[in-house]
Amino acid sequence: MRRCDAGCVLFTDPLFLFCFLPLALAGFFGSARFGQAAACTWLVLASLVFYGWFEPRFVPLLLGSLLLNHGVARALEATRDRPAQRWVLWAGIGANLAALAYCKYLAWLVSLLDAGFGLTLPPPSIALPLGISFFTFTQIGYLLDVRDGEPHDRSLLRYAVFVTFFPHLIAGPILHHREVMPQFADPATYRVAPGNLALGASIFILGLLKKTVLADPTSIGVAEAFAEPQALPLFAAWNAALSYSLQLYFDFSGYSDMAIGLARMANVRFPLNFDSPYKAQSVIDYWQRWHMTLTRYLTRYLHDPLTLWVMRRRRARRLPVDRAAQTTLRGFGSMILVPVFVTIGLAGLWHGSGAQFLVFGLLHAAWLTIARAWRLLRPGSATPGALGRVWRIALTYLCVLVGSVFFRAPSVEAAMAMLAGMVGLHGAGPGVPLPATWLEGLPDLLRVAAQPAEWHATAACVRQVLWLVALYAIVWGLPNTQQIFVRFHPALDPVQPGRPAWLRWAPNAPWALAVGALATVALLSLGGSREFLYFQF
Repeated sequence: MRRCDAGCVLFTDPLFLFCFLPLALAGFFGSARFGQAAACTWLVLASLVFYGWFEPRFVPLLLGSLLLNHGVARALEATRDRPAQRWVLWAGIGANLAALAYCKYLAWLVSLLDAGFGLTLPPPSIALPLGISFFTFTQIGYLLDVRDGEPHDRSLLRYAVFVTFFPHLIAGPILHHREVMPQFADPATYRVAPGNLALGASIFILGLLKKTVLADPTSIGVAEAFAEPQALPLFAAWNAALSYSLQLYFDFSGYSDMAIGLARMANVRFPLNFDSPYKAQSVIDYWQRWHMTLTRYLTRYLHDPLTLWVMRRRRARRLPVDRAAQTTLRGFGSMILVPVFVTIGLAGLWHGSGAQFLVFGLLHAAWLTIARAWRLLRPGSATPGALGRVWRIALTYLCVLVGSVFFRAPSVEAAMAMLAGMVGLHGAGPGVPLPATWLEGLPDLLRVAAQPAEWHATAACVRQVLWLVALYAIVWGLPNTQQIFVRFHPALDPVQPGRPAWLRWAPNAPWALAVGALATVALLSLGGSREFLYFQF
């Protein structure tokens, strides 16, 4: 299996597709003849092979984290209704966060100390374990649920499957134990289901197509542009920002489809993690569509508890907590602004170490706070018409686009330079300074365009614009994967169909031919495939 820059395994690798995946599924269903324990053991071993294929040194960390958290969960049960339970919980969470901080944030913290105090500390050389953010958050959520007394499966083996199951291990979705562990306790999961194999393979192929045919070609030139954004002119800056936003969209959409498809081939249904976020009509709606399991996790375990804590403190001081109180400056700040900024600010840092990720989180927190304030001040606003929906989608996408510049840039300074180019501070193009008015600069533009040497560059620009237009037509004009497969409930979450019947998948010959043709195109495009963007988190 081919290694990516982070040392990880790709779902797009031919060795994964034609060797590992068939063996993993055949071994899972074949060993199920000897009982569920044998099948689960095979699946855990296969997942560990997948995880440690190129970096086996990370496998002990994953196993240690798994055993530690399972032990902490049992200790939480043993200390229920006793004061010691709180200390057990905080010790478990602290151990998880300490491992995450050491691996992911120590080098950044050392650089901050070095820059702030001139300590000339040598930067630590720490390899980032694959998927550590995902399996750490998954297990912290499990501990919190055990503390709250939620029903759960105490089997260590099924817990190991829940944590290590390879379709979600590297980049999510962030699973909840009550979604997955009961499925591995169901005897039907261990029987071959041709319908699920066909459905899962079809979903996987669409995800593979998004990755190899749409996301990867769009990434060409993006890294170079963000590495040196200081002199990018208007078109180049917008091209880089728009290309990255579309690359990220199709890359994560493709991965989400592939994860759901892989799990479905093993008779397991994953939660929906991606639901056409660029069709969102507000930033609130966007966060309910993008990385949905992360949003759900942060809402459940951080935002809601923090909001409840604030409200309890207000009640203790005999202050109101109703909607009217939230419209006051003090009430809005304590009950809405603070929880949102803490939650989304930490969500930004969860994605990576660096001030640019913090700015990304704080920007989205600002957008969300403004949206919440708008809903409070205009609670009964009428449903917008077609033009109003277009305006809302465009404004939401612009906010998301600005945030994505910080998400991709190597530093805050590089992000600011990219945004400066997008507003024209670096000129309109090579040899064409941005005029005070477009009419004033028209002669210069015509002069440059008339030079034969510029014709090739102009044709390349036209091709790039047409490519971006085609991608936006797919984003905004076509149904997403879950809507195409809606009749067969591909994910755990309900999806509104709302699309013509001819775009709904069915297990018949025409769809088999169509999916086969798409698979051929996707497989022929494997040569230039790159790692998934979310693998680095």
